[in-house]
Amino acid sequence: MEQEFRRVSRRTILSEVQSLEEEHYRLIQICATTVEDGYEILYTFGKGYDEVQVKIHTDEGEHVQSISRLFPPAWLYENEIHDLHGIAIDGITLDFRGGLYRTAEKAPFAHKEEAKEGK
Repeated sequence: MEQEFRRVSRRTILSEVQSLEEEHYRLIQICATTVEDGYEILYTFGKGYDEVQVKIHTDEGEHVQSISRLFPPAWLYENEIHDLHGIAIDGITLDFRGGLYRTAEKAPFAHKEEAKEGK
């Protein structure tokens, strides 16, 4: 069992993911987290017992390309990330446009103005 971690640019995520798809990896999960200077998105892929994790950083307001054309189940994770963090993801094959989850607060995990002022 091998685990590999790759940090790539949000601009190169599609080419990185395409190479994993060509190597017959499967998508395991995608998650996002809010960090002080933006957001991090972690993609996890597996083949057999091997695992590759690919992490990108994006600043607030930047757009990320969807990987759902290469890995169709990604649409669910990407809609969730958009709804909960407010990260713009372009080209989602099944895009709910912010309506996948109904939350009391829009994008509850996005950066808040008062949090920025308190830095």
